[in-house]
Amino acid sequence: MGDRNDGPQRSDAQRNRERILEVALAELSRAEDVPLSAIAKKAGVGQGTFYRNFPNRESLVLEVHRREVAVLTDAAADLLRTRPPERALREWMDQLARFAVAKAGLSGAMRQIVGTADGPSQPGYALVIEAVETLLAAGHEAGTLRPGLTSADFVLAVAGIWQVGAKGDWQVRSARLLDLVMDGLRAGAPARG
Repeated sequence: MGDRNDGPQRSDAQRNRERILEVALAELSRAEDVPLSAIAKKAGVGQGTFYRNFPNRESLVLEVHRREVAVLTDAAADLLRTRPPERALREWMDQLARFAVAKAGLSGAMRQIVGTADGPSQPGYALVIEAVETLLAAGHEAGTLRPGLTSADFVLAVAGIWQVGAKGDWQVRSARLLDLVMDGLRAGAPARG
């Protein structure tokens, strides 16, 4: 009899965990010091359920960040399977902009946990760089990107999206900025000559 109840409980537990993470992303993006009890309440779970999943703020913030990095990095391979390399890179850049907006909201909470670490020492940075390198390699192979372009070049070129901020017309502003960056990445590409 206990076995019959285990399945639905695990499924409910997973749904609760996912709901907590969705609410936490939204709430932590608004305010780094949002009370954990407010997140639990908005997620529709009790304190016991919340703390069973996330015993402290650190575990919650790191899991929200890990999840956002996974969505972003998994998208690179998915896009390359279904789009030409140049289009995959540009669409991934839009996802990077959305990540930047979420990360900007989470940055205060992340700083509390990992200190002032940024760049290479930031959790998930290596995975993002790996995704960038995969996208750039596909573009180089197709001849649609400037020769010699590195992941470091790319990171510096798109760094401006972290300055756009989540207020107002950030999507229009970031799209315009990323279109300009994409034009620069294409300049001098063999397939364009």
